[in-house]
Amino acid sequence: MSRTLRPLFVNVTWGAGGCTFSSSLELAEICQRQLQLTTCLHLTCTNMKRKVVDEALEEAKIMGIRNILALRGDPPRDEEYRLDTEDGQEGERKEDNDNFVWAIDLVRYIRRKHGNFFCVGVAAYPEGHADESHPVDQSYDHDLPFLKEKVEAGADFLVTQFFFDAYAYTRFERALREHESGAFREIPIIPGLLPIQNYQILKRTTKLAHCRIPPRLLETLDPIKADDERVKQKGINALCEIIREIQATKSDGPRGFHFYTLNLEKVVGLILETSNLIPPETIRPDTDESAIDDSPVTTNGIDSTSTHIPHDDLQTLKLSSLPTSRRPSTTDDHLTTTHPSSSPSPTHNGTYPSTNPSITTALREATWDDYPNGRFGDARSPAFGTPISYSPSSLPLTPARARSAWGEPTSPNQVTSLFTSHLRGSPPSQLPWSDDPTLSPETELIRDHLVFLTEKRNWWTVASQPAVDGLASTHPIHGWGPAKGFVFQKPFVEFFLPLSDWNELLRPHLTSPTVRDQVSYYVGHPSGAFETSESNPEAVHAVTWGSFLGKEIATATMVEEVSFKQWCEEAFGRWEEWARCCRQKEARDYLRRQREECVLVNVIGHVYREGQGDWLWAVLREVAAKETRNGA
Repeated sequence: MSRTLRPLFVNVTWGAGGCTFSSSLELAEICQRQLQLTTCLHLTCTNMKRKVVDEALEEAKIMGIRNILALRGDPPRDEEYRLDTEDGQEGERKEDNDNFVWAIDLVRYIRRKHGNFFCVGVAAYPEGHADESHPVDQSYDHDLPFLKEKVEAGADFLVTQFFFDAYAYTRFERALREHESGAFREIPIIPGLLPIQNYQILKRTTKLAHCRIPPRLLETLDPIKADDERVKQKGINALCEIIREIQATKSDGPRGFHFYTLNLEKVVGLILETSNLIPPETIRPDTDESAIDDSPVTTNGIDSTSTHIPHDDLQTLKLSSLPTSRRPSTTDDHLTTTHPSSSPSPTHNGTYPSTNPSITTALREATWDDYPNGRFGDARSPAFGTPISYSPSSLPLTPARARSAWGEPTSPNQVTSLFTSHLRGSPPSQLPWSDDPTLSPETELIRDHLVFLTEKRNWWTVASQPAVDGLASTHPIHGWGPAKGFVFQKPFVEFFLPLSDWNELLRPHLTSPTVRDQVSYYVGHPSGAFETSESNPEAVHAVTWGSFLGKEIATATMVEEVSFKQWCEEAFGRWEEWARCCRQKEARDYLRRQREECVLVNVIGHVYREGQGDWLWAVLREVAAKETRNGA
């Protein structure tokens, strides 16, 4: 695929606080050395010691990687909370990072330690940057002084946050080019584009990134939001239109396109071909180290994320491991593209035709799957994980909003009140484990069961779904996928409960002769202790699937060991994050104690046929109604 799409360079992302240190460097080495792709390594500085930054940069040198995207990364969690305890003293803080606070600190450090060896990029925000979940004033005007400082500190190019409003980008680019300082007159500015793979992921990522979705795009997607394939088709059209609008706007400086692939390449390939962004197959000149041309052109770029770029007069991304001074490229090997007058119509099977046989073959034989994989995705997929890398265990609300919404509980009954109020549709609209501010319509169908478990035993549910047996794919609540299909669901529920309840109540019942063959379960504890009903660690449970005309059975939701363990780490981490939001020591101590005294359990019911949909809930209600030895 890399040879077919011919990206100008590829990016390898970096986990918050260096949590992906080894895997990021391993992937970067594969891209640079084995695939011979010019590679740009992301590097965040917050929550990282200088020693870790030094090790990463030295490893990059050894691998021949000469391009770094210097990012601040997710805010240091202790700095974000800035709590004062009730006695007026400064709250709990760890000095995780006494060297770097902002991306500019990393840019300056790289220049001071390594001179011009690395080509350094920084982030830019066409719609303004915001740390708050609900920014009040989000404007690039506020950001420009800081962006100017990063450029003056030694940044060589800019990569923007993704956007779906082409006008917002072109206005931003014009503001940079015309800035009175002249700092942005010739620097490469690479607009970031996020292919639309799925409606829910689109809504979630745009919310996290504070990115506006134009009303016209929403009007197009809302009626088809349950059909991922049609959403993807409309998304291809939308991205191609954005590209055409940007290409049609005159630019006095370098320009290119950076695609946030989310490790899903098929849609990116179709967008590139439709927009004629795939450059001709040419041999890079030996006389120049640049990966980018200095002539007025228009191309493309790709990331683990990826990048296709058109540039002129730019300070270059570096190909070789030989240090040279930073200078504009002098290659005449132009990456010229042409623009189609319109996007093609989908063929009868819902895919876009390709006029390039190599593209058709590459897309057909691609080993990566088509759809993003989130919490309940397939852990075997290269796309497994969250859509965009944000800090692990981060809450959906800022600390101030979390305190306002959830208070500072000091007893199980207070936590139970929050859960039951949420389940009944009253505030809070989100809990620490809720990424979506609205309850699913499916939840209303099993609300009474969830409330019973919560109120009766303080079993706090964080994920669930009812049984569905062959309903139409257009069903207003359960439907998804193309029309004229049928969808199925096994019931499951995931909840926190006291360890004693698991040992004394739930495990004995789930392993009893009358129940054990009809359920599967996964259990996790923050210590890393894990238990499951499955003898095979690679067992995968499809809990949502569909049958559609002319297609193989499609699995939309699955539960298995790897993804459950990963989610356990994040789910228990949110107890700690919630604790750190609290000003009162009593509340912090309680939430941390609660974290250690409970387990997270996922129970799947294999009885789902029509007329048997309440079987799992009857089993759980029977257990919850029992008394333990201590009379609880």
